[in-house]
Amino acid sequence: MRPDRASVPQLVAGLTVTIIFLAVLSIVLTAAGPDGLGLPERRTETWIVAVYGLPMIPSLVLSLQHRQPLMLTGNVFALIFFLSLGDRVAFDELAGASMVAGAALLLTTLLGATEQLARWIPIPVVHGLIAGAVMPFVVDLFSSLNPSNGSAELSIVVASALLGYVLGLRFLRQLPAVLPAFLAGVVAAAVTGSLGALTPSLSLPDVQLLTPKFSWQAILTVAPVVLALLTLQANVPSVLYMRSQGFEPPERAVNVVSGVGTVVGSLLGPVAMSLALPATLVVAGPGAGERSSRYRSVAMPIAAGLLIALLAGTAAELAVILPPALLLAIAGLALVPALLAALRELSAGPLVLGPLFAFAIALSDLTFLGLGPFFWSLVLGTLTSFFLEREGWDQLASRTLRGTGPPR
Repeated sequence: MRPDRASVPQLVAGLTVTIIFLAVLSIVLTAAGPDGLGLPERRTETWIVAVYGLPMIPSLVLSLQHRQPLMLTGNVFALIFFLSLGDRVAFDELAGASMVAGAALLLTTLLGATEQLARWIPIPVVHGLIAGAVMPFVVDLFSSLNPSNGSAELSIVVASALLGYVLGLRFLRQLPAVLPAFLAGVVAAAVTGSLGALTPSLSLPDVQLLTPKFSWQAILTVAPVVLALLTLQANVPSVLYMRSQGFEPPERAVNVVSGVGTVVGSLLGPVAMSLALPATLVVAGPGAGERSSRYRSVAMPIAAGLLIALLAGTAAELAVILPPALLLAIAGLALVPALLAALRELSAGPLVLGPLFAFAIALSDLTFLGLGPFFWSLVLGTLTSFFLEREGWDQLASRTLRGTGPPR
């Protein structure tokens, strides 16, 4: 049977989000690998289940219940944030801080204070922090092209991935450019003998519960950022975009699910469950066909997320098979769109100075009172805008409360 022509836009939208899912897997593996958090294989498997598997269940329920494309995932920007912390915060402390952020989101939602949070931490400042967190990965991509920083073989692998990305942008515009970049990098790694031994395992993942650790340094460093990412970077703009497309998303239910999902999911590893803005732009946009049937576009990504979780053991082994330099390169390339979007926000207004300070502080090594640069990026960036950009601050707050802000 031929597929209904009306279903083709939903299939294309679903395939696009599925490819994005696969690209994000490189970020998870990089964060778990020896150049990141250095997790053992079993812990990596469990984290993949938390990031990919758990969010798919509420995504399916909410999308079918409300007949709207409500795509929840493990927040990719939170993953980037966890990776950027390196060895400064232990894995179990990240999990504890994520649980605190989820509980805070649940509390603010039940108290009806989510809108007020958007006034306390303006979204342009969050974008400044995101740009600062992402920039080093993109910079390292080009640094790894220098043979003196590694080996000539790995430089060839990274250069091949970069070439595949550029050619993908030029000639394969229907697909995310990170896909040909990954394929080109794998081929180059095979030719240069940089691939590890392939020992695939199709067994179910060996899920291991985590005992979160709560330290005030980790909570103050991580929880405010994760809370801001859950709300200002993910749920709030996603809801605004869906409203602009004629949907009436259940904002309160989404925030409750995000809060509970973040708390429960962090028992398997630090995770921030939220609507995925990049995915929402695809599955809820006009390219996904008739509005009444766009919710069907989430079927393929949900199936892909569950499959990745079921095959988490095989996915975790990719960190051993593929050279770390290639994983880091793919992660950097996958983050290029996020960096571009964040940099646009830095200059779009109505706030500029505060977001710029947030960007610079996030790139710095500032540590004070045991708290790292990401905490101070939010705090000092917000204070700068509050005291020095009052007109833009009031304009942004008014626009957010009216629900007329752009879906950035």
